[in-house]
Amino acid sequence: MRVSQLEGKRVALWGWGREGRAAWRALRAQAPALPLTLFCNEAEAAEAAALGDALLQARTDPSAEALANFDVVVKSPGISPYRPEAQAAAARGTRFVGGTALWFAAHPQARTLCVTGTKGKSTTTALLAHLLRAGGHCTALAGNIGLPLLELPEAAADGRLPEFFAIELSSYQTGDVAASGVRPEVALVLNLFPEHLDWHGSETRYVEDKLALATAARPRTAVLNAADPRLAQLQLPDSRVVWFNREDGWHLRGDVLYRGDECVFDTAPVPLPGRHNRGNLCAVLAAIEAAGVDAAPLAPAALDFRPLPHRLQWLGERDGIGWVNDSISTTPHASLAALDCHRGRRVAILLGGHDRGLDWTDFAAHLRGETPVAVVTLGGNGPRIHALLEPLARRAGFALEAAVDLPDAVARARRLLGTAGGIVLLSPGAPSFGAYRDYTERGRHFAALAGFDPDSISTIPGLGIA
Repeated sequence: MRVSQLEGKRVALWGWGREGRAAWRALRAQAPALPLTLFCNEAEAAEAAALGDALLQARTDPSAEALANFDVVVKSPGISPYRPEAQAAAARGTRFVGGTALWFAAHPQARTLCVTGTKGKSTTTALLAHLLRAGGHCTALAGNIGLPLLELPEAAADGRLPEFFAIELSSYQTGDVAASGVRPEVALVLNLFPEHLDWHGSETRYVEDKLALATAARPRTAVLNAADPRLAQLQLPDSRVVWFNREDGWHLRGDVLYRGDECVFDTAPVPLPGRHNRGNLCAVLAAIEAAGVDAAPLAPAALDFRPLPHRLQWLGERDGIGWVNDSISTTPHASLAALDCHRGRRVAILLGGHDRGLDWTDFAAHLRGETPVAVVTLGGNGPRIHALLEPLARRAGFALEAAVDLPDAVARARRLLGTAGGIVLLSPGAPSFGAYRDYTERGRHFAALAGFDPDSISTIPGLGIA
């Protein structure tokens, strides 16, 4: 659905975060006379009223009855279409679309390289744009990484048009691509682990929604991780499939990067924390080749890549203690990967946040291999994690404490590491909802508590067109 097709229809916006505001600006730019209703909370309603848009009415009651009064509701990604009120309104004919769907419908000829996966998709998307730009290709970097597609300009500041679009998509957005009716040129799927079960309703539905980018969207080429059991079994009759992490494609042998039997270069100096991130370099190179570009000459440009904030981000050292900000970690598997990156070091890890009901049993089982010096739990699921780890802590001999909030957790971690030093690792394995607006705000607070300037550590390089 294009914005032009909304003329004459009853249209509402649902959600007033960055994506919601981007949708409002896009609608106003292309349909200035279209009446709009905004469903949001009271504080956001006051903010919207201050815009002076006489054709925008804010409401705080997104009930099934209220939503059903509209032909189209442009929904922010964080609002689940599986909510009962959304399902009821959809059954009565209301169509729910997202900004991602609107953008794709308006750009059917764009050469889109879309990236999704439970873990590593932001870094992978940024690295994809970085390498393409290193090869002289004007490339847009946008999507879930921090720049809504509807905020993306049509051209770079110097007037160049993008040759490629590197787009990160969350599981909240993959269905929008399919709904747009526009086939992506490349769909890259990194991995699948249980996440966002509260939004999707079940692990089965999460997997289905995540895979929609490769299945329902029918990409021209799907680039898949052969090392992921679910992806390895995927059948895509409508798409060409390219595999990475397989010996006949891009893969690692130790830290050395190979394309088939061709040795390309040693990735050990690449500034990507953890073997899993260097493995995602294989994914990027496979996606670049799927788009028709020779990737091997571009691979060494990864040495110049600047890691993204809040993703295993080394902040620095204070008083003999190193500080690592992995605030984007929202699954137990991500926390395990963070611990693995610091294997052999004295680590105090901060775990917990919003409780989405994820199972931490596998985390506890893996923790038996090499335990940290200390675990500090916090947040809504902190007590559940604490209870699970308590018997293991007694046997393995690591310290386990419960904190009331992040400042308390940081203070406890400092004390538990003591004068011997080590690393305080914020890798909560859970979202920040309730205590913080998002993982960025949580990471910034952690940086400030550690004694670092939040502004200096928070910029995502390369967003937009370059």
